[in-house]
Amino acid sequence: MSNAFRELLKKVGSGVHTGKALTREEATTATRLMLTQEATPAQIGAFMIAHRIKRPTSEELAGMLDAYDQLGPRLHPWDINHGQDTSRSVSSSPSLGVTALGTPYDGRSRTAPVTPLTALVLATAGVPVVMHGGDCMPTKYGVPLIEIWQGLGMDFSQLSVPQVQQVLETTGFGFIYLPQHFPQAHQLVSYRDQIGKRPPIATMELLWSAYRGESHHVAGYVHPPTEILFRQTCQLRLVKNFTFVKGLEGSCDLPRDRTAIIAISQPSASQGFERLLLHPSEYGLAGKEVPLESTTKLLAQIQEILKGKSNPLMPAAIWNGGFYLWRCGICPDLTAGLARAEDLFTSGNVAQKFNEIVDYLQKLK
Repeated sequence: MSNAFRELLKKVGSGVHTGKALTREEATTATRLMLTQEATPAQIGAFMIAHRIKRPTSEELAGMLDAYDQLGPRLHPWDINHGQDTSRSVSSSPSLGVTALGTPYDGRSRTAPVTPLTALVLATAGVPVVMHGGDCMPTKYGVPLIEIWQGLGMDFSQLSVPQVQQVLETTGFGFIYLPQHFPQAHQLVSYRDQIGKRPPIATMELLWSAYRGESHHVAGYVHPPTEILFRQTCQLRLVKNFTFVKGLEGSCDLPRDRTAIIAISQPSASQGFERLLLHPSEYGLAGKEVPLESTTKLLAQIQEILKGKSNPLMPAAIWNGGFYLWRCGICPDLTAGLARAEDLFTSGNVAQKFNEIVDYLQKLK
């Protein structure tokens, strides 16, 4: 038993009247003790549920992220233009650096995700992308990203972190797989199953990235207060570039059946951010969300889009791809971004990038 952890547990678990939030340093210590298993299983489970009931503060999330930075895998900065065929890129110098797409680890269960296609569009346009996640996970037990990538023929599960770095530098895309690349964090997954609720660490993961250079943090959320929590945490962590989306199932996928509510970093604004309200109907892309009927059908839909064929998922792929091309500085406005996204799909450029990544992964086996 960790006596130090017990004191931190008592602090967050003492109830409405006497409980207190942890300082940033205390949150770092608590997270480190959980990751290293110095805290006992009983202590870890109690902390997770107590912290969820109390609700995390921005200082606590910042401290938890500090611990992940200390113990987690590291992808290092490199010359983004090195090894890139800039003649085929829309831009060889992305203004926001590497884009980290943070999606809920427990996956999707109701709507078909287009985040993988967004990542491929950005990589095709010269914007390096890092993603991360684990296996099928509580509490939603939805389709995880690793299952989608593996189903498409892109398997990062057996690579070392240096190899992921190599793929990222060469192709502009990298994926951190928790069981292989961050086993300490993967060990905490079983507690989520046992407590039956998403602990605050699941919220923190959306803001985490293994990349240690200048980056653009993208994350989705469901409840509006989470966006405020995200912005405050970024301020504490000195994160300059962020995009937070009230997305589908808490992902960073923009909806098509309602107005997309987005917060983007804007240093010139008085509050340091700008609120965007984007109406897909104004761009001819409104419609019902495509349901996730099965992983097999989802993979087939993604493969059709990679071949440039239109299907019910294509408008969502264009809507998201176009927005992020604009947001990452590749296109001057959203209209241009949407046109570019459609062209990258139908011209075969995204398929070419996809095949490049698949071929490179095959060489590393």
